[in-house]
Amino acid sequence: MGKTKVICFANNKGGSGKSTTCSNVGYGLTQLGKNVLMIDGDMQLNLSLSLFDEEQVLAYAQSEKNLYEGIKQQDDLSGYIVHSPYEGLDLIPSSTLMSSIEYELFTKWQREYILRKCLTPVRDSQIYDYILIDAPPTLGGWVMNILCASDEVIIPVESTPWGLFGLGNMFEFLEEVKQIAPDLKLGGIVITKVDTRKNYFKQTLETLKELENVKVYDTYIRVDSGIEWSQDNNAPIMAYKKSSRSAAEYMELSKEIAKQQ
Repeated sequence: MGKTKVICFANNKGGSGKSTTCSNVGYGLTQLGKNVLMIDGDMQLNLSLSLFDEEQVLAYAQSEKNLYEGIKQQDDLSGYIVHSPYEGLDLIPSSTLMSSIEYELFTKWQREYILRKCLTPVRDSQIYDYILIDAPPTLGGWVMNILCASDEVIIPVESTPWGLFGLGNMFEFLEEVKQIAPDLKLGGIVITKVDTRKNYFKQTLETLKELENVKVYDTYIRVDSGIEWSQDNNAPIMAYKKSSRSAAEYMELSKEIAKQQ
């Protein structure tokens, strides 16, 4: 097994499809024979809910076996991993208390590197081919922690009039992070919530492809009601309805990402 690769999915704009993309790419990579650990870094618990029902997610959130507790204790995160219903796919669940994680980090020594330190034993074990982290839609100390713990970042961008809003701020923040994490790379941008009947998709694609040194993934994710149904059933779309269009698209995206390693 090769070196474990850590990828975070981040965008400071909410509604970009970040958690959905993280979840479905995670599952897609397992279908390529990879072992994957996903980390839910958002207080909204959406990534956790993509694998477990609400009762189970809340039980994790209220227990001592979640990311918030691990970071608060600056503990080895190996003990916070739970197995999902899917082979090769594990999770470190989140907690609603993640809303106060910035306060927990504020007075800590070398606070930007706490997640990286807590994740090092998991990474060094090389049990996983990939560790995927779902970041909250903010730009602050916690997201900086996530980025410092990652090899690369993937930015989901929704194909809507507001989808590109704030992307410049995201790029500026990444440049700031690179001052203390120079090896961090931008893996690329994936366009989500695409309606090919609307001209705005073409405009979004053209705008993104004009950016220098920024990869835009060939695979884009179209609007599909199957995504909402899979979320309602706490399952990745490929597990819920493998024959759906979005399942095929996320599988292709997973292959693109796997080829980058």
